[in-house]
Amino acid sequence: MSTLTREPDRGARGAWRVVAEREVMTRVREKSFLYGVLAMAAGIVALVVLTSILGGRPTDHTVAVVDRQGADLVSSASDLVDRADDGSNATARSYESVAAAEKAVRDDDVDAALIATDEGYEIVGDREVDPTLSSALTAVASASALADNAAAQGVDLDELQRGSAVAERLLDPDGEDAGPRQATAFVFVLLFYLTAVIFGMNIAQSVVQEKESRVVEILAAAVPIRAMLWGKIVGNTALALGQIVVLAVVGVASLALTGETSVLSAIGPAVAWYVLFFVLGFVALAGLWAVAGSLASRQEDLQSTTMPGQVILFAPYILAVTAGASVKTVVSMLPVVSAMMMPSRMAEGGVPAWQVGVALAVNVLGAVVLVRFAARLYERTLMRTDRKIGFGEALRLSE
Repeated sequence: MSTLTREPDRGARGAWRVVAEREVMTRVREKSFLYGVLAMAAGIVALVVLTSILGGRPTDHTVAVVDRQGADLVSSASDLVDRADDGSNATARSYESVAAAEKAVRDDDVDAALIATDEGYEIVGDREVDPTLSSALTAVASASALADNAAAQGVDLDELQRGSAVAERLLDPDGEDAGPRQATAFVFVLLFYLTAVIFGMNIAQSVVQEKESRVVEILAAAVPIRAMLWGKIVGNTALALGQIVVLAVVGVASLALTGETSVLSAIGPAVAWYVLFFVLGFVALAGLWAVAGSLASRQEDLQSTTMPGQVILFAPYILAVTAGASVKTVVSMLPVVSAMMMPSRMAEGGVPAWQVGVALAVNVLGAVVLVRFAARLYERTLMRTDRKIGFGEALRLSE
């Protein structure tokens, strides 16, 4: 008798691996899964490219001039354009006459023309002149005229300008990346929500299908129920993690290829933290999704049994879009929800290290508690295939 009891125990030790492998292999063979990953990856690329375009790309301004002095002024203005709009520049293109320069402006061969007048210089555009280019040309032309006048009057220009320098200091040096950071924060929340719902529903549907087809009775005879739960959690977590890693790599590669290196360096650490928080949050939720499936007796029951999991996910999604900074700070340190909110805040920047530590700790604790809680309910309800069971009833059932 003792021999008969030891052999199943030995086989059961690795049973969760068999269940996990089955979950993974079944899912990756589905075309809908592969198409879904490709669609999300394409969406990430499109968002990065669109953000890069709307965020402003370096511009090469061409300015028509008719004399050497005008060309020198455009060359000096190029440095100012570069400072105001990183990577942009201004280049002079010489023409024989004012009429030729104006024609080039009308034909869109150049962005503007710098023409000398009796009072100084005139910046000529067609419908408009780029504000950055106009400001730079105005500044260098005024400075040049002031220097020439000071020299003609015998005035020491350096002494005249002493104390007039105005410097700029930013309290938030990362503020210029605020737009891309906020977009990344929103993508973090949206991807977590979509991935958790898609894979969570897959777990619940898989459990119900096994109950409806009575396959669960065959599996339970050979595999401990808890091992079945762990296999589903591990298998689907591996799939979800793989998808998140693929999307993260696609996002990082898109930023690098579009030249958004400053944004990449700013959000790079947040991406790594996002993967870690995602795993913890998904593991905690995966147990609840499995319980949602074990409570149902047929596919139609999932609409009600999965509602708690959907609420848990949808609440932080709404908060991420509508809540103020103080509310986000508090919520980002709550169990499970913080797995969604904390990486979003980190993408925006300015999160103290102690808050990240608290969020990480409560997520680990929350995952342990929820998985143990889910395992107890799963064992109590999985073999009850006659009807749907409510959460309250499941809590009152004896094991």
